[in-house]
Amino acid sequence: MGESGVLLWVKAEPFLVGALQVPPPSKFSLHYLRKISTYVRTRATEGAYPRLSWSTWRHIACGKLQLAKDLAWLYFEVFDSLVVKTPEERLEWSEIVSSCMSEDEIEKQRNQLSVDTLQFLLFLYIQQLNKVSLRTSLIGEEWPSHRNRSQSPDLTEKSSCHRKNWNDYSHQAFVCDHLSNLLELLLDPEQLTASSHSIRSSLVSREAVMALSFLIEGTVRKAKKIYPLHELALWQPLHAESGFSKSSKTFAVYKLEAWLRTCLTDNPFGTSACLKAGKKLAWAHQVEGATKRAKVACNTHVAPRTHRMVVMSQVYKQTLAKSSDTLVGAHVKIHRCNESFIYLLSPLRSVTIEKCRNSTFVLGPVQTALHLHSCDNVKVIAVCHRLSVSSTTGCTFHILTPTCPLILSGNQTVTFAPFHTYYPMLEDHMARTGLATVPNYWDNPMIVCRENRDTTVFQLLPPCEFYVFIIPFEMEGDTVEIPGGLPPAYQKALDEREQKIQIWQQTVKEARLTKDQRKQFQVLVENKFYEWLINTGHHQQLDSLVPPAAGSKQAAG
Repeated sequence: MGESGVLLWVKAEPFLVGALQVPPPSKFSLHYLRKISTYVRTRATEGAYPRLSWSTWRHIACGKLQLAKDLAWLYFEVFDSLVVKTPEERLEWSEIVSSCMSEDEIEKQRNQLSVDTLQFLLFLYIQQLNKVSLRTSLIGEEWPSHRNRSQSPDLTEKSSCHRKNWNDYSHQAFVCDHLSNLLELLLDPEQLTASSHSIRSSLVSREAVMALSFLIEGTVRKAKKIYPLHELALWQPLHAESGFSKSSKTFAVYKLEAWLRTCLTDNPFGTSACLKAGKKLAWAHQVEGATKRAKVACNTHVAPRTHRMVVMSQVYKQTLAKSSDTLVGAHVKIHRCNESFIYLLSPLRSVTIEKCRNSTFVLGPVQTALHLHSCDNVKVIAVCHRLSVSSTTGCTFHILTPTCPLILSGNQTVTFAPFHTYYPMLEDHMARTGLATVPNYWDNPMIVCRENRDTTVFQLLPPCEFYVFIIPFEMEGDTVEIPGGLPPAYQKALDEREQKIQIWQQTVKEARLTKDQRKQFQVLVENKFYEWLINTGHHQQLDSLVPPAAGSKQAAG
């Protein structure tokens, strides 16, 4: 803590949602980013600085960094998804893209987009969070320090790239270890030596510190209000500590860095704080026996709306259903759940599902990223801005998404299928998260992994295996059908099946069975149906919907 009681911390969201869970392109190294930093300033009149247009970034990424165009767009679009925009603005962009008749038209519309140049450089740099270092892979992580101790090693340990996104100690360690580089990346070229390093007399612009607010925020003397970094750094009583000069309107880099290092502390709204001091919810305690170990923690009683977090772990052999204010706008992590059916029917900010098996997840609209890692035989049903999967086996995704699903490394037998359900508040929740029914790229995944670009890793669900999914809960709301409808081939498969049922019913009717024969026939059908329930495992799903006995009802949250 600084002398004036300032607390600073590293924001969770840029790392949690913004750092793609895949090693970054080698050209995202500091060496190349410094070159970009210098280059954009010389092209200020050409849409490069202070805002970077899509067309200029495409030129840099494809022409100078040798990135494929779809990868260049991916990073640009992921960063743009983190920028604060109203749901209406998001929906307007969806409408523009969906009305385009060709790739060229889409490209023309993308050319209208731009992002904050300095923040985008920081965003590209933090992709190093998931860089696989040869040293680490040979000898493991560095010696433990206070920075990477964790209340729950199983949930937040640092051992591999997918864990770091949810580990706030990793975020803090990354920023502290790379702070000099981050500041040098933001400096005007004339403030650097020939070898691109800062010197004691280097000066940092106000714009650079505003850009650093993308990663850092804080408060004063434990006040409730949270401020972006630049507001605190520019606050009059802090000028001596932060190194701000009113005459030059710049910061002395050595003072600014020292002040940041002094004030940086643990994120009070991060995963670790949520697990350590968060409110424990009784959502998953309604079933006796082994399920008692189920854990659900949240920080919504202390965190501002934009910092909400819910962590759910070890739900086993049960159905958990929630539509709750606790979930609205929250980052949700679901960990080590097995043989369960989980319904989270609220608008969510992001969702990570990790190390889960033989389970079904039905989610409300996910405003940013839905990520699965190390899951087996899991079904996910969701409307989401972006889906990414890594190290999964035999998982099925019924999704509606305006971006290409990302297949990262280590996946086997991924199945994509159309979104096939609804609940009464769904369209209202979609509007609140800025998600539309078009464009919908559920069937156009992008393989983003170096070791294998084999397209046989995924398949589209054959229409003959397609069924709609019924959410078995009553709620208030206006949605009465699947938003956007179904693709023609899948609708046709349903219509043909419906026709067969009608023919079957007609055949039974025309058989003119006696009362006893009808009874006998009904018993046969019910026995066959029960046999099917057992063989498919669906009986557990039905059994778990039976309300719990009095005294063990699911707690409100």
